[in-house]
Amino acid sequence: MTELTNLLDLDPAQLIAYCGELGEKPFRAKQLQRWIHQFGASDFDSMTDLAKSLRDKLKLHARISAPAVISDHTSSDGTRKWLLDVGQGNAVETVFIPEENRGTLCISTQAGCAVNCRFCSTGKQGFNRNLTVGEIIGQLWMAEFELRRTKGIEPGPKGERQITNVVMMGMGEPLLNFEPTVTALKLMLDDNAYGLSRRRVTVSTSGVVPMMDKLSQECPVALAVSVHASNDALRDGLVPLNKKYPLAELMAACRRYLEFAPRDFVTFEYCMLDGVNDTDAHAQELINLVMHGPEPVPCKFNLIPFNPFPESGLKRSNNGRIKAFAQILMDAGIVTTIRKTRGDDIDAACGQLAGEVQDRTRVQERMQKMAEYQQKFGKNFGRIVEVPR
Repeated sequence: MTELTNLLDLDPAQLIAYCGELGEKPFRAKQLQRWIHQFGASDFDSMTDLAKSLRDKLKLHARISAPAVISDHTSSDGTRKWLLDVGQGNAVETVFIPEENRGTLCISTQAGCAVNCRFCSTGKQGFNRNLTVGEIIGQLWMAEFELRRTKGIEPGPKGERQITNVVMMGMGEPLLNFEPTVTALKLMLDDNAYGLSRRRVTVSTSGVVPMMDKLSQECPVALAVSVHASNDALRDGLVPLNKKYPLAELMAACRRYLEFAPRDFVTFEYCMLDGVNDTDAHAQELINLVMHGPEPVPCKFNLIPFNPFPESGLKRSNNGRIKAFAQILMDAGIVTTIRKTRGDDIDAACGQLAGEVQDRTRVQERMQKMAEYQQKFGKNFGRIVEVPR
């Protein structure tokens, strides 16, 4: 038995090549793509304008399979979260955020995350594997047509599109799963699939500098960078990737990216942590970082109220402190927004996506061991400390 090809794994060029292997002309790939991504079809017999001979070939050699839905919850504010089975005991989460003039889908790219940012519950359960193209684009495919079914809206280009914006901000670091992420992006942008604007698709990264440069050349979309700190010493503790790509390198990569980006600014995500990164001095450091460096970085800041979870040992900044922090940035001429917390009653808010991950990195085990050693040998065990001479 040969394994069936999941057509959700193929971008437009790959689908043309696949049809060629079946002895079919390129225009068949466009027809097939429209059936899959505009009509949500998974049954080849329903694709009525394809020749019966092609449908028969497809039934023998291909399938259209998105991850199965394990659970489906809707928040009191309308936010909807799906838990999706990606096999071998792993599950990822996808979140739809409805607003008056748009619908945003937050997509996961990995089962777990290896970056392990201190304020993110996803990282605390470790990393298992990268998602495939079909598992990434399958989240959009599933959500778009499930939302239409819920509202009684017909599939196809005449039906009202439910998802107008996509953010790669779910579980995982998209740029550490580069090729499948870019293939999924190309499908999102293709007019024979979802036809989304580059300005309405956002990749969020914790700062994988070489891959930011690569993305700018292969598929530049809107960019969000999880910065979360105003200096390297602080960011080293909050976003471990900073030790490899410190802030000066990250800012330079942002400037390079903007030469190719569909928007003329980068969005900096900044999680507001009480007493950690939320003082007036931190705000001033951010201003110096983005406005007074070698070259300014055109940007806006999105301040995110922290969504607490027990293992973090962190607290959310109070609303007054967040507003005061925002005001300092705005007074310096930086566009600043405060993210409205959505879906926290179903654990669908920013930083709360956890899913289920069979952790190959043994994060929990290592954290437990470190806690035991620090209790035994002192709180600085395992940390680099400066010893006075």
